[in-house]
Amino acid sequence: MRCVSTGLALLPAYLPSPSRGVWQLGPIPLRAYALCIITGIVVAVWSTERRYVARGGAPGFVTDVAVWAVPFGLVGGRLYHVATDWRTYFGPGGRPIEALYIWQGGLGIWGAVALGGVGAWIACRRRGVPLTALADAAAPGIVAAQAIGRLGNWFNQELYGAPTTLPWGLEIYRRVDPSTGAADDLTGVALDRTPIMVVQPTFLYELIWNLLVAALVVWADRRFSLARGRAFALYVAAYTAGRFVIELLRTDPATRVFGDVRINVVVAAVVFLGAVAYLALVRGGREDLSATRAHGDVGGTVETPEPGSPEPTGGNADHVTTDAEQSRSDSADSADPSGVDAAPADPEQEREQDVSAEPPSQTRG
Repeated sequence: MRCVSTGLALLPAYLPSPSRGVWQLGPIPLRAYALCIITGIVVAVWSTERRYVARGGAPGFVTDVAVWAVPFGLVGGRLYHVATDWRTYFGPGGRPIEALYIWQGGLGIWGAVALGGVGAWIACRRRGVPLTALADAAAPGIVAAQAIGRLGNWFNQELYGAPTTLPWGLEIYRRVDPSTGAADDLTGVALDRTPIMVVQPTFLYELIWNLLVAALVVWADRRFSLARGRAFALYVAAYTAGRFVIELLRTDPATRVFGDVRINVVVAAVVFLGAVAYLALVRGGREDLSATRAHGDVGGTVETPEPGSPEPTGGNADHVTTDAEQSRSDSADSADPSGVDAAPADPEQEREQDVSAEPPSQTRG
C-alpha cells in the first residue's frame, strides 16, 4: 500500500480492498456479498413501503409483493448472468454445477428487474393493484439496493477496470487459502497486503451513480408528480446512461457481440432508448389506490347491499338504530298487533260514553 504524507498523518494513496470476503463462523461461511444483497433487499422493501403508503396504498402490501418479487428477481438475475457468461460454466473446463452457486457472485441487474417485475405483477394482479403504481414507489429503493449490492463486488475484488495511477485507484491483493497457501480469490485471505495491481474502481463509480439516480428520482417525483410508471422509467433511463459509460471502463471478462462490444453496453443502450420513449409517450395522473384500501388491504371492508335489497330512502343514512329504540319499537308492535296506530279519542264522546254507562235512576209513585 503506497502512502502519502499530509503533514498530519499517513494516508493511503490508493483505495484498499478488503483482505477477505468470507468469514467462518464455525461450519457456517458468512459471505459479505450475500450480506450486501440481503441488506439491499431490506432497504428496497422499506423504501417502497414508505413511498407506496404515501401514495395512498395499503400498509403491508409491499411485503406481500416482496414474497413474490424477491425470489423471482434472484432467479432472473442469476439466469441473465449465466446466459451472458455461459462459457464460464458450460465451456471448456467449466463446471455446470457452479451456475447454481449464487453466493459466489454473479447477478445481472437486467434479469433481476425483469423477472422480479413478473413476480410483482403476479402479486399486484392478485390484489387488484396497478403494477405501474408499485413500480413508481419502488424505483428509488431498487437503485439504492443496487448501490449497496456493489459493496459485495468490492469484497469479492471483482468488477474493476484497467490499471490506473489515479489517487482513487483500487488495490487488488493476492488471496490464498491460509492452510495451504494455494490461490483462492473468492474465499481466501490476503496475507500480503502488497497490491498486485491498482485498477479503476468501476464498482465504486456505479455505487455513487446509483445513489445519485435515487436522489434524482425522488426529487423529480416530488417536483413533477410522476405517475403511470414514469418514475420507474426515469430510474431506468438514468441508470442505463451511467451504466453505458461504466461498462466501457471495465476490463473483466465478458461476452462480446458485434465484434468486440461488451454485451452489457448494447443492453444498456437498448434499454435506455426504451425508457426514454416511455417517458415521452406515457401521460396521466397518479393511480387511485383508495379503492384497493377499501377492499380489505388494511383489514377493512366496504359493505355492499345484497342484490334486490331495497335502497334506504330519506332520513339520515348514517343513523344507527340503538338497542333502546329497537326495544320501544318491539313493545309498540306487540301492543298493537295490527300495526295500525289508533286515532286519539274525542273528549266529548268519552263523556257521553261515561253517562250512558250509568244505571237508570228509580222514581217513587
